[in-house]
Amino acid sequence: MLSIVYRRIEKMRRIASGDLYQTYDLGDLRITSLRDGYVDMPIGRLRQRGKPFGDELPQQVALVAGQLRLSVNAFAIDDGNGIILIDTGASNAWHPTMGRLPEALDEAGIDAGRVRTVCFTHTHLDHIHGLVLADGRDAFPRLARLLVPGEELAFFRAEARLERFHGMAEPFEAGDRIGTHVDIVDAHGHEAGHSCFCVSSGGERVLIWGDTVHVPSLQFDRPEVTWEFDADQDQARESRLRLLALAADEHCFVAGAHLDSPGIGRVVRSGASFQFEPL
Repeated sequence: MLSIVYRRIEKMRRIASGDLYQTYDLGDLRITSLRDGYVDMPIGRLRQRGKPFGDELPQQVALVAGQLRLSVNAFAIDDGNGIILIDTGASNAWHPTMGRLPEALDEAGIDAGRVRTVCFTHTHLDHIHGLVLADGRDAFPRLARLLVPGEELAFFRAEARLERFHGMAEPFEAGDRIGTHVDIVDAHGHEAGHSCFCVSSGGERVLIWGDTVHVPSLQFDRPEVTWEFDADQDQARESRLRLLALAADEHCFVAGAHLDSPGIGRVVRSGASFQFEPL
């Protein structure tokens, strides 16, 4: 008997790439992953039920000089008229291994002047400080809208380096829509207002989910493992499980700030756990 296996045709495809970027078609949109750099973190940042994970990591978790290496990614959504940028990297506000977003934009052929809207998944410093270049100039000279989770507006306005943007910042909440293609989904837990951006076009969706997963080699297989900097460990775990299930069951692509660059792919179920399939 002839056995025929039908595979789902992927409608999100890579159309350009470089050292610091990857660009994909999603319906009428172009989604570009932009690498701001990386940060190395000790294993002790991982948590199991509130306690440090310990040193016995599964074999698949690779270390660099004994530390976990986390990619730092931002994502540009281009509808042909302008660009919505999700997160901005760290600029020179944290480790020197970050701050390459302007290079990534140049390499991708994206004029920073086309970025009209910036949205933050949350207000940790590796997501917001790229508003200001290392030399102090505005990174996005034609920025018209700056959207911050409502629960974290005060956090943002406490950042002295970003003072000139404090008055421009406007709050959003889960359920809001940005333009015609982007819906905001609750992903609270890692931070008080941590949010996911569901981008839809051409019958496909990608969840730009910020820090839902920090260590992809571990947390897809063991999503119960949390992170020291999760403000609410239990809520972060619940949000991760919910978004993993959503991505797997509804066949959404995902894009993560700390998934290995370029950080875009599919989530599939694997028994009681999940697997990540890079695109």
